[in-house]
Amino acid sequence: MEFGIFDVIRIIGALGFFIFGMKVMSESLQLVAGAGMRRVLGTMTTNRYTGVLTGFLITAILQSSSATTVMTVSFVNAGLISLVESAGVMMGANIGTTITGWLVSLIGFKVKISAYALPIIAVGFPMLFSSKERNKKWGEVLIGFALLFMGLGELKDAVPDIKNNPEVLSFLNEFTDPGLLTRLMFVGVGTLLTVIVQSSSAAMTLTIVLTTQGLPLDIAAAMVLGENIGTTVTAELASLIANVHAKRSARIHSLFNLIGVTWMVIIMPYYLDGLEWFLSLFYSDAASSNNIALAAFHTAFNLTNVLLLIAFVPQLVSLATKSVKSKGDDDEEFKLEYISRGVVSSSEIALAEASKEMSKFGELIKKMSGWLFELSEETKDKKINKLIGKIQKMEILTDELDEQINSFMIKISASSLSEKSSVEMRGMLSISNDLERVADIIFRMARDLERKHKSKIKFNDNQNEQLNKLATLVDEAVEIMLANLNKPTKEVHLAGALEKEQEINKYRSKLRKSDLKAVENKDYDVKAGIVFRDIYNGYEKIGDHLINVTEAILGLGIKDEEDLKELEETN
Repeated sequence: MEFGIFDVIRIIGALGFFIFGMKVMSESLQLVAGAGMRRVLGTMTTNRYTGVLTGFLITAILQSSSATTVMTVSFVNAGLISLVESAGVMMGANIGTTITGWLVSLIGFKVKISAYALPIIAVGFPMLFSSKERNKKWGEVLIGFALLFMGLGELKDAVPDIKNNPEVLSFLNEFTDPGLLTRLMFVGVGTLLTVIVQSSSAAMTLTIVLTTQGLPLDIAAAMVLGENIGTTVTAELASLIANVHAKRSARIHSLFNLIGVTWMVIIMPYYLDGLEWFLSLFYSDAASSNNIALAAFHTAFNLTNVLLLIAFVPQLVSLATKSVKSKGDDDEEFKLEYISRGVVSSSEIALAEASKEMSKFGELIKKMSGWLFELSEETKDKKINKLIGKIQKMEILTDELDEQINSFMIKISASSLSEKSSVEMRGMLSISNDLERVADIIFRMARDLERKHKSKIKFNDNQNEQLNKLATLVDEAVEIMLANLNKPTKEVHLAGALEKEQEINKYRSKLRKSDLKAVENKDYDVKAGIVFRDIYNGYEKIGDHLINVTEAILGLGIKDEEDLKELEETN
């Protein structure tokens, strides 16, 4: 039997069919169960052991270890779980991803699921037209499930029958008892295959199909080990341009799999003998049914690796932290730290990262407000110039931060979002916009104070006292805003922020009246009066934007989708 280029194209097409079905099913499941999965991840990762169970359950349900890994990195970035806890989750994800092999082996080869694929699509298709979003997503889950097994059916037909292909069989016979170097060679083949198809599940499925067509179990097992490494290569490449948290999470995953593959490659012949004996006690056909034995090997290897390494999680975290060092320069703290720009999160999960980024943005505003107060009190040229420089640099950085957050939000808005998440996303855009405007106002006020100093304009004691009191009220409003940014939405209340904003407005109105009276009485210089008015009006505008932030957190006064379209046009 000849095997030509058309047969290779058929295999690639069948793999694409399978991967597309898995993608549709997995992404739809994430949208249906994503919020619940996030709650589980947030509450069940109290330590590395519960983390393993959580990672297993989420991956088994979502049928995507990548989704679990990205979700975990997102939670680390958002400060919701520690790096140690995340390591447990990723270990569990390694076990959960082996469920795909069992589904393919037990259902794909024992039941002719492709015969039921069209009826499954017939059930799922009408659900796509449901008025309820949840029903639509369940329809997509069913269609994705059907497509996955239709792709598997095509893959089984496209892969050549090794048992009846003398050329291939004679080549493989040379590796009937593979040594260490040969095992390493097929580990490399498995790694390369996973990197090419960008899916360890698809690579595993292809390997299982090959075993049913005559690929020896020991060779297939070595390829499966390589597929475990291949899936970490993808994560490492994705994290190259991501933040330090994402890099460290990816590195823990890599170290875990590399250590596991290393010890397994050495003892694999003995391990396979023991596994085949164990399976024969419960499943009489296990020895002859290589696809079942391979699925069992995949699960047993990952389970054993977890049991061996879970006690050494702190050491793995320490090694990952040392191998991925933070750059530590001053500018790093002003870049996106929590949003994973290199690791693509699902839109729902990304909101947790963006929320943490907003808290950091608020901290920058607090710093600028503090420097502005220092500037108003300073009289020495050198220190004034230094403070102006710091405020100007921060204002430029906040512009960049706002632009990056907007770009990130627009990217995730391209995905399907629940109504609640859509409101939350528009709230984030509104918050970022208000904080950036506060930074602009502080910079303008700093320029006003610089002009006052250079022109040798002096405020009288009453003016200084009034501005100091207004600055104190604004600082209190900043603290309330920061506290609200760091709280869960259900714990945020508008009353405190609104009361402070009204206090600022009331005091500014009082200042304005006394200012007009002072101008009439010629109590101070005209130039001093102009700068004085610019400063107190600036503080009042800051107060307006700060109350907008709390309103946006609560979903009040959120702009509609026209604002999102406008942002898309300007970015």
